[in-house]
Amino acid sequence: MAAPEGPAAVFDRVADTYDTVGVPWFVPIAAALVAQLAVRPGERVLDVGCGRGAALRPLAEATGPGGHALGIDLAPRMVELTSADLAHLPQVDVRVGDARAPDLPPESFDVVAASLVLFFLPDPVAALSAWRGLLVPGGRVGVTTFGAQDERWREIDALFAPFLPPGMFDARASGRRGPYASDEGVEQLLVEAGFTDVRTVSHTVAAVFRGPEHVLEFSWSHGQRAMWDTVPPDRVDELRTAMAAAAARAAEPSGRIAFTQQVRQTLGSRPR
Repeated sequence: MAAPEGPAAVFDRVADTYDTVGVPWFVPIAAALVAQLAVRPGERVLDVGCGRGAALRPLAEATGPGGHALGIDLAPRMVELTSADLAHLPQVDVRVGDARAPDLPPESFDVVAASLVLFFLPDPVAALSAWRGLLVPGGRVGVTTFGAQDERWREIDALFAPFLPPGMFDARASGRRGPYASDEGVEQLLVEAGFTDVRTVSHTVAAVFRGPEHVLEFSWSHGQRAMWDTVPPDRVDELRTAMAAAAARAAEPSGRIAFTQQVRQTLGSRPR
Protein backbone atom coordinates (compact mmCIF):
# COMPACT_ATOMS: atom_id res chain seq x y z
CA MET A 1 0.00 0.00 0.00
CA ALA A 2 1.42 3.36 -0.99
CA ALA A 3 1.83 6.10 1.61
CA PRO A 4 -0.90 8.73 1.41
CA GLU A 5 -0.01 11.79 -0.64
CA GLY A 6 -0.52 15.35 0.48
CA PRO A 7 -3.49 17.31 -0.86
CA ALA A 8 -1.40 19.23 -3.40
CA ALA A 9 -0.13 16.04 -5.07
CA VAL A 10 -3.57 14.43 -5.11
CA PHE A 11 -5.32 17.45 -6.60
CA ASP A 12 -2.50 17.91 -9.10
CA ARG A 13 -3.16 14.40 -10.41
CA VAL A 14 -6.93 14.82 -10.63
CA ALA A 15 -6.85 18.35 -12.08
CA ASP A 16 -7.55 17.21 -15.65
CA THR A 17 -10.73 15.36 -14.65
CA TYR A 18 -11.80 17.55 -11.72
CA ASP A 19 -15.30 18.90 -12.31
CA THR A 20 -15.27 17.66 -15.92
CA VAL A 21 -17.05 14.28 -15.78
CA GLY A 22 -20.59 15.55 -16.21
CA VAL A 23 -21.80 15.58 -12.59
CA PRO A 24 -23.45 18.78 -11.26
CA TRP A 25 -21.48 19.20 -8.06
CA PHE A 26 -18.79 21.83 -7.53
CA VAL A 27 -20.48 24.49 -9.66
CA PRO A 28 -23.87 24.53 -7.87
CA ILE A 29 -22.15 24.36 -4.49
CA ALA A 30 -19.96 27.34 -5.37
CA ALA A 31 -22.87 29.25 -6.93
CA ALA A 32 -24.77 29.22 -3.65
CA LEU A 33 -21.75 30.65 -1.82
CA VAL A 34 -21.21 33.35 -4.42
CA ALA A 35 -24.87 34.35 -4.19
CA GLN A 36 -24.62 34.76 -0.41
CA LEU A 37 -21.44 36.87 -0.66
CA ALA A 38 -23.20 39.31 -3.02
CA VAL A 39 -20.00 40.62 -4.62
CA ARG A 40 -20.38 44.11 -6.07
CA PRO A 41 -18.77 45.54 -9.20
CA GLY A 42 -15.28 46.85 -8.51
CA GLU A 43 -14.62 44.74 -5.42
CA ARG A 44 -11.41 42.79 -4.84
CA VAL A 45 -12.06 39.10 -4.22
CA LEU A 46 -9.83 36.22 -3.12
CA ASP A 47 -10.89 32.62 -3.83
CA VAL A 48 -8.90 30.30 -1.57
CA GLY A 49 -8.40 26.80 -2.96
CA CYS A 50 -9.93 27.80 -6.28
CA GLY A 51 -9.63 24.39 -7.98
CA ARG A 52 -10.97 24.52 -11.51
CA GLY A 53 -12.75 27.85 -10.96
CA ALA A 54 -16.25 26.81 -9.85
CA ALA A 55 -16.40 29.85 -7.55
CA LEU A 56 -13.69 31.97 -9.16
CA ARG A 57 -15.53 32.38 -12.45
CA PRO A 58 -18.80 33.76 -11.00
CA LEU A 59 -16.86 35.83 -8.45
CA ALA A 60 -14.87 37.43 -11.27
CA GLU A 61 -17.99 38.03 -13.32
CA ALA A 62 -19.62 39.72 -10.33
CA THR A 63 -16.69 42.03 -9.62
CA GLY A 64 -16.46 42.94 -13.31
CA PRO A 65 -13.63 44.51 -15.29
CA GLY A 66 -13.30 47.27 -12.70
CA GLY A 67 -12.55 44.81 -9.92
CA HIS A 68 -10.06 42.02 -9.34
CA ALA A 69 -10.49 38.32 -8.61
CA LEU A 70 -7.49 36.30 -7.42
CA GLY A 71 -7.64 32.52 -7.14
CA ILE A 72 -4.99 30.56 -5.28
CA ASP A 73 -4.52 26.80 -5.16
CA LEU A 74 -1.72 24.60 -3.87
CA ALA A 75 -1.85 22.31 -6.94
CA PRO A 76 0.15 23.76 -9.87
CA ARG A 77 -1.83 21.81 -12.49
CA MET A 78 -5.09 23.23 -11.14
CA VAL A 79 -3.62 26.71 -11.45
CA GLU A 80 -2.40 26.05 -14.99
CA LEU A 81 -5.76 24.76 -16.24
CA THR A 82 -7.87 27.37 -14.46
CA SER A 83 -5.65 30.17 -15.74
CA ALA A 84 -6.26 28.93 -19.28
CA ASP A 85 -10.00 28.53 -18.72
CA LEU A 86 -10.39 32.09 -17.41
CA ALA A 87 -7.82 33.83 -19.61
CA HIS A 88 -10.62 35.75 -21.33
CA LEU A 89 -11.42 37.61 -18.10
CA PRO A 90 -8.81 40.34 -17.64
CA GLN A 91 -9.77 40.89 -13.99
CA VAL A 92 -8.75 37.33 -13.03
CA ASP A 93 -5.38 36.18 -11.72
CA VAL A 94 -4.65 32.57 -10.69
CA ARG A 95 -1.56 31.66 -8.69
CA VAL A 96 -0.08 28.83 -6.68
CA GLY A 97 -0.69 29.66 -3.03
CA ASP A 98 -1.17 28.02 0.36
CA ALA A 99 -4.64 28.33 1.87
CA ARG A 100 -3.24 28.02 5.37
CA ALA A 101 -1.41 31.36 5.20
CA PRO A 102 -1.64 33.14 1.82
CA ASP A 103 1.40 35.30 1.12
CA LEU A 104 -0.58 38.41 0.22
CA PRO A 105 -0.70 42.02 1.49
CA PRO A 106 -2.89 42.70 4.51
CA GLU A 107 -6.22 44.43 4.03
CA SER A 108 -6.10 43.96 0.26
CA PHE A 109 -9.48 42.26 -0.34
CA ASP A 110 -13.14 43.06 0.15
CA VAL A 111 -14.22 39.40 0.03
CA VAL A 112 -12.58 36.04 0.77
CA ALA A 113 -14.32 32.87 -0.44
CA ALA A 114 -13.38 29.24 0.22
CA SER A 115 -15.63 26.55 -1.23
CA LEU A 116 -15.03 23.04 0.19
CA VAL A 117 -11.57 23.91 1.50
CA LEU A 118 -11.67 24.55 5.24
CA PHE A 119 -11.97 20.90 6.33
CA PHE A 120 -8.72 20.03 4.54
CA LEU A 121 -6.71 22.42 6.73
CA PRO A 122 -5.06 21.14 9.91
CA ASP A 123 -5.73 24.36 11.87
CA PRO A 124 -8.90 25.97 10.48
CA VAL A 125 -8.97 28.79 13.04
CA ALA A 126 -5.40 29.82 12.17
CA ALA A 127 -6.27 29.81 8.47
CA LEU A 128 -9.44 31.82 9.04
CA SER A 129 -7.46 34.30 11.12
CA ALA A 130 -4.98 34.69 8.27
CA TRP A 131 -7.84 35.30 5.84
CA ARG A 132 -9.32 37.89 8.20
CA GLY A 133 -6.05 39.79 8.05
CA LEU A 134 -6.34 39.97 4.25
CA LEU A 135 -9.74 41.67 4.45
CA VAL A 136 -10.38 45.36 4.76
CA PRO A 137 -12.40 46.38 7.85
CA GLY A 138 -15.98 45.37 7.11
CA GLY A 139 -14.86 42.83 4.51
CA ARG A 140 -16.78 39.55 4.13
CA VAL A 141 -15.77 35.91 4.32
CA GLY A 142 -17.74 32.88 3.16
CA VAL A 143 -16.92 29.17 3.42
CA THR A 144 -18.79 26.05 2.39
CA THR A 145 -18.72 22.78 4.31
CA PHE A 146 -20.79 19.61 4.18
CA GLY A 147 -23.78 18.75 6.31
CA ALA A 148 -26.01 15.68 6.21
CA GLN A 149 -25.32 13.17 3.44
CA ASP A 150 -27.62 10.80 1.58
CA GLU A 151 -27.49 7.49 3.46
CA ARG A 152 -27.07 5.58 0.20
CA TRP A 153 -23.98 7.62 -0.63
CA ARG A 154 -22.62 7.01 2.86
CA GLU A 155 -22.96 3.28 2.18
CA ILE A 156 -20.75 3.64 -0.89
CA ASP A 157 -18.14 5.76 0.87
CA ALA A 158 -18.01 3.29 3.77
CA LEU A 159 -16.61 0.66 1.40
CA PHE A 160 -13.22 2.41 1.68
CA ALA A 161 -13.09 2.02 5.47
CA PRO A 162 -11.07 -1.24 5.58
CA PHE A 163 -8.29 0.32 3.52
CA LEU A 164 -7.86 3.77 5.04
CA PRO A 165 -4.85 4.47 7.26
CA PRO A 166 -5.45 6.08 10.67
CA GLY A 167 -6.38 9.74 10.43
CA MET A 168 -7.47 9.68 6.81
CA PHE A 169 -11.05 10.62 6.08
CA ASP A 170 -13.33 11.57 3.23
CA ALA A 171 -14.14 15.29 3.15
CA ARG A 172 -17.87 14.62 2.94
CA ALA A 173 -17.72 12.36 5.99
CA SER A 174 -15.95 15.09 7.97
CA GLY A 175 -19.30 16.91 8.00
CA ARG A 176 -20.37 14.47 10.71
CA ARG A 177 -17.38 14.98 13.03
CA GLY A 178 -15.76 17.71 15.07
CA PRO A 179 -16.68 21.33 14.35
CA TYR A 180 -18.08 20.35 10.95
CA ALA A 181 -20.83 18.24 12.53
CA SER A 182 -23.12 21.24 13.01
CA ASP A 183 -23.81 24.78 11.87
CA GLU A 184 -22.86 26.00 15.33
CA GLY A 185 -19.51 24.21 15.20
CA VAL A 186 -18.45 25.86 11.96
CA GLU A 187 -19.76 29.23 13.11
CA GLN A 188 -17.62 28.93 16.24
CA LEU A 189 -14.51 28.52 14.09
CA LEU A 190 -15.23 31.88 12.47
CA VAL A 191 -15.96 33.51 15.83
CA GLU A 192 -12.68 32.21 17.27
CA ALA A 193 -10.89 33.66 14.25
CA GLY A 194 -12.27 37.11 15.02
CA PHE A 195 -15.21 37.39 12.63
CA THR A 196 -18.51 38.98 13.58
CA ASP A 197 -22.05 38.82 12.14
CA VAL A 198 -21.50 35.08 11.70
CA ARG A 199 -24.41 33.14 10.25
CA THR A 200 -25.17 30.01 8.24
CA VAL A 201 -27.36 29.37 5.22
CA SER A 202 -27.89 25.80 4.01
CA HIS A 203 -29.12 24.22 0.82
CA THR A 204 -29.27 20.74 -0.69
CA VAL A 205 -27.45 19.80 -3.87
CA ALA A 206 -28.03 16.63 -5.90
CA ALA A 207 -25.24 14.73 -7.60
CA VAL A 208 -26.83 13.04 -10.61
CA PHE A 209 -25.21 10.08 -12.35
CA ARG A 210 -26.05 8.18 -15.53
CA GLY A 211 -25.45 4.86 -13.80
CA PRO A 212 -23.02 2.90 -11.58
CA GLU A 213 -20.01 3.36 -13.88
CA HIS A 214 -20.57 7.11 -13.79
CA VAL A 215 -20.45 6.98 -9.96
CA LEU A 216 -17.09 5.24 -10.23
CA GLU A 217 -15.81 7.79 -12.74
CA PHE A 218 -16.79 10.65 -10.45
CA SER A 219 -15.16 8.96 -7.47
CA TRP A 220 -11.82 8.87 -9.28
CA SER A 221 -12.07 12.45 -10.55
CA HIS A 222 -11.69 14.50 -7.36
CA GLY A 223 -10.23 14.36 -3.85
CA GLN A 224 -11.57 10.85 -3.21
CA ARG A 225 -8.78 9.67 -5.51
CA ALA A 226 -6.57 9.78 -2.41
CA MET A 227 -8.75 7.05 -0.91
CA TRP A 228 -8.48 4.89 -4.00
CA ASP A 229 -4.71 5.18 -3.73
CA THR A 230 -4.77 3.47 -0.33
CA VAL A 231 -6.38 0.35 -1.80
CA PRO A 232 -3.90 -2.45 -2.60
CA PRO A 233 -3.72 -3.00 -6.38
CA ASP A 234 -5.00 -6.57 -6.04
CA ARG A 235 -8.14 -5.29 -4.24
CA VAL A 236 -9.08 -2.43 -6.59
CA ASP A 237 -11.30 -4.54 -8.86
CA GLU A 238 -13.05 -5.99 -5.82
CA LEU A 239 -13.80 -2.50 -4.50
CA ARG A 240 -14.95 -1.29 -7.91
CA THR A 241 -17.37 -4.20 -8.14
CA ALA A 242 -18.74 -3.58 -4.65
CA MET A 243 -19.15 0.15 -5.32
CA ALA A 244 -20.92 -0.47 -8.63
CA ALA A 245 -23.27 -2.94 -6.93
CA ALA A 246 -24.11 -0.45 -4.16
CA ALA A 247 -24.71 2.28 -6.72
CA ALA A 248 -26.92 -0.02 -8.79
CA ARG A 249 -29.13 -0.64 -5.75
CA ALA A 250 -29.74 3.12 -5.58
CA ALA A 251 -30.63 3.44 -9.28
CA GLU A 252 -34.03 4.50 -10.55
CA PRO A 253 -35.78 2.33 -13.17
CA SER A 254 -34.22 4.50 -15.88
CA GLY A 255 -30.75 3.77 -14.50
CA ARG A 256 -30.33 7.33 -13.24
CA ILE A 257 -28.82 7.72 -9.76
CA ALA A 258 -29.27 10.87 -7.69
CA PHE A 259 -27.63 11.38 -4.30
CA THR A 260 -28.36 14.41 -2.13
CA GLN A 261 -25.96 16.34 0.08
CA GLN A 262 -26.65 19.20 2.43
CA VAL A 263 -24.17 22.05 2.02
CA ARG A 264 -23.80 24.94 4.43
CA GLN A 265 -22.49 28.40 3.63
CA THR A 266 -21.05 30.02 6.75
CA LEU A 267 -20.53 33.77 6.47
CA GLY A 268 -18.97 36.49 8.57
CA SER A 269 -17.40 39.95 8.51
CA ARG A 270 -14.17 41.49 9.69
CA PRO A 271 -15.02 44.05 12.38
CA ARG A 272 -14.80 47.67 11.26
